Amino acid sequence: MDIDPMEHVETDENDEERTDERKAEKRKSGLNAWVAIAVALMATFLGICNVKDGNIGQSMQQAQSDRVDAWAYYQARNIRVEVAAATADQLTLQLASAPAALKPRYAAKIKYYQDEAKHQNTEKDKQKATAEQAEKDYDRLNYHDDQFDLCESLGSIAISLFALTSLTQKRWLFFIALVPTFFAMLMGLSGLLGWHIHSDLIAKWLS
Repeated sequence: MDIDPMEHVETDENDEERTDERKAEKRKSGLNAWVAIAVALMATFLGICNVKDGNIGQSMQQAQSDRVDAWAYYQARNIRVEVAAATADQLTLQLASAPAALKPRYAAKIKYYQDEAKHQNTEKDKQKATAEQAEKDYDRLNYHDDQFDLCESLGSIAISLFALTSLTQKRWLFFIALVPTFFAMLMGLSGLLGWHIHSDLIAKWLS
């Protein structure tokens, strides 16, 4: 029986190849596991932020409606002030030529319209304060809405990069994907916790 001196060499080479394949599969499996965990966490976080953002959107609509109504009432009050003041001035001019018997009635009407003008002027100032407060509420809500918009955009980029990482099996791509992940988490937490962290440049670009 002849003995092939290369038989054991080939076996050793095959063992090395199988070992390398197992190592590669292990690395691939490990990377995919990290990608799956990162995507799951990112998707869950985005879901929470989306619920909060939806509530903020509803509050913004209410604040916008309150702002429009308040300024409309302010303009109406302003018109009433002008009308009451003009009527009082007109009656004052007519008082001089009015019969003596009618002068008390003119005086009473003049006082009524003067008081009405003062009352409407006071209410107008209150309405202006209400409108300005509604504007502040809208701006505050819009600030946090921008934070959630940035979170969603950056989170979508991160998930896309994680998908590319899983397809290409490039570890360096995984670490690149962590950059938008970090900023997405930062903006999301800022919106949830009321932190004043905001990127005006990105917000304007996305708006």
